[in-house]
Amino acid sequence: MNTAGHTDVHGLDLIPFRGVRYDPERVGGLAAVTSPPYDVVVRPDGLLELESSDPHNIVRLILPQATTQAARDQQAADTLHDWLGEGVLAPDPLPGLYVYEQHDGDILQRGIIGALRLSAPADGVVLPHEDVMPHVIEDRAALMRATAANLEPLLLTYRGDTGAGGANAAIDRAVHHKPLLSTTTEDGFHHRLWAVTDPAEIAEIRSDLARHQALIADGHHRWATYLRLRGEHASPSPWDFGLVLLVDTARYPLRVRAIHRYLHRLPVADALASLTGSFRVRTLECPLPKALDTLAAAAAEGNAFLLAGDGAFHLVDRPSPDLLARTIPADRPEAWRTLDATVLHATLLDHVWHIPDAPEHIAYIHHTEATVEKAEREGGTAVLMHPVREEVVRDLARQGVTMPRKSTSFGPKPATGVVLRDLAF
Repeated sequence: MNTAGHTDVHGLDLIPFRGVRYDPERVGGLAAVTSPPYDVVVRPDGLLELESSDPHNIVRLILPQATTQAARDQQAADTLHDWLGEGVLAPDPLPGLYVYEQHDGDILQRGIIGALRLSAPADGVVLPHEDVMPHVIEDRAALMRATAANLEPLLLTYRGDTGAGGANAAIDRAVHHKPLLSTTTEDGFHHRLWAVTDPAEIAEIRSDLARHQALIADGHHRWATYLRLRGEHASPSPWDFGLVLLVDTARYPLRVRAIHRYLHRLPVADALASLTGSFRVRTLECPLPKALDTLAAAAAEGNAFLLAGDGAFHLVDRPSPDLLARTIPADRPEAWRTLDATVLHATLLDHVWHIPDAPEHIAYIHHTEATVEKAEREGGTAVLMHPVREEVVRDLARQGVTMPRKSTSFGPKPATGVVLRDLAF
């Protein structure tokens, strides 16, 4: 691990590393070996599709399949070792920072991938905005221990300056060169990657970023995992850093989407029956896109949710003020108390439906259609959410207030498999 040039800073400390990347000559195509982040893969169908797209698809490292946790982690470690030995994956010759671009016609996102010095939330350098689930951290920590690698970058955002120079100038210069890789994934996104290895350019980027703080847009569990693993190793060590993609949202605004809930053991009829007198409920006889438009209009006026699973869509809104007063903690900022996710978890899940926030009761699903289909297939309840604005998220994070877990989905998320960080290099 290259730690040369580190100085004590009060902002982001991003250092170069020797990225591990696929050799395009050894795989069926770069698009065929990449994957969405581990928690976005819709299982089992999406997992099987990725596994069958190429025998070297990265999903075999981030979501190994075996009967026990230990066997899965060992399988991932063995697979990584084999692919490195075979030259399927290989480290770049020089340490560098990486400029990464995602483009789908409507959205252009560019950022910098590097190894970021870890910091606690109290330091105010990297701001989390969501709570995390311990069992997910245990799962990711075991995988990272076994592989001794950061297999996918977190997505962090910061608000850059408008002046010339700095990270954005380095990005602008990089994109005029031939990229290390260029591919289009199945979702229509075009991906390009460049390495920045010139010491002067790296110093310019690092100096700029050292004046900023970042918001975790995607990867709260992996960030918490990084911090846990750092605590298990004597410093200094490679575990003091974690793989991230930093995007300046002043220049490249992110798209914010909701993460939906699927309630395994609650039929829609039971969910609706328990809302009488406390919420307004309207059944919408219309297709999903129209139902989502109706949800958006209702959410602009107050808390609103869309329940599905019985072949129809049910708009749930206008909660009783008395019910909210009894169930929402009063010791938080109003922006937190009025979040849809807060009302869902504190009022509906905890108080009305009495559903524990545990994997056997609740699944968190990014894909809207998949959530509805799962509910209709299995007989549970899909709770479709409306997204939160980035400004609300950032304002709460700066106050040190975390939102309920899985409250937001920022994107586009970096493709997994574009560049890895193996702690051995």
